[in-house]
Amino acid sequence: MARTAAALVIGNEILSGKIQEANLAYLGQELFKLGITFARAIICPDDMDVIGADLNALRAAHDFVFTSGGVGPTHDDITLAAVARAFDVKLVRAPEIETLIRGYHGERVTEDHLRMADVPEGARLIASADVPWPTVAIENVFIFPGVPEIFRLKFPPLRQELGDGSRFFSRAVYTFCDEGEIAHLLSREQDAAPELFIGSYPRFRGEDYRLKVTVDGADEQAVSATLERIVAALPADKIVRVD
Repeated sequence: MARTAAALVIGNEILSGKIQEANLAYLGQELFKLGITFARAIICPDDMDVIGADLNALRAAHDFVFTSGGVGPTHDDITLAAVARAFDVKLVRAPEIETLIRGYHGERVTEDHLRMADVPEGARLIASADVPWPTVAIENVFIFPGVPEIFRLKFPPLRQELGDGSRFFSRAVYTFCDEGEIAHLLSREQDAAPELFIGSYPRFRGEDYRLKVTVDGADEQAVSATLERIVAALPADKIVRVD
């Protein structure tokens, strides 16, 4: 059975639309490469109780949980404290992170800067030679900053820990069909192979194709066989290409 993951995106700025969420698509792509099903995502406000309740629900139901946002030095950055409360542990200062913060800010360092070195007791720090700033993890929860550039920088060192040799395979056919035209076909194939994920994605103004149909799954032969049956059932003159 495929492992599952969830994400908890934290921040009033996301819910108000002041900042556009930009990490979920990247996370989904990376998890797919590792054979992990990205099953759910929640966006919640900067509220200690809400963060804790959402986190506890997600970590109980999924193999991995990734948080995004709320780990900076300002008053509304409460993610680390909320995670500590959810695990019923206290915050402790991590010397490794404190050293990095002091080295970066030098004489300009403030106590608010150093607050970013406070982590849930029992947390582990995941870093690499290429990415010395560690990702904080506790049990199956990985705590990420919300800034997309930093989120993307900090994910690669986790691949070794998360990878177990599993992977997903994906095939696609691009067509000029519309969804209603082939909905019965896709439903039939999905019923026949419930372990696969069959998706259809229309483009309403696309000139090169109008509908992309994908088949994803952990069994490469089953993925290819299902796509081949779908392609064989499509009107030949409406098939653009098969990947």
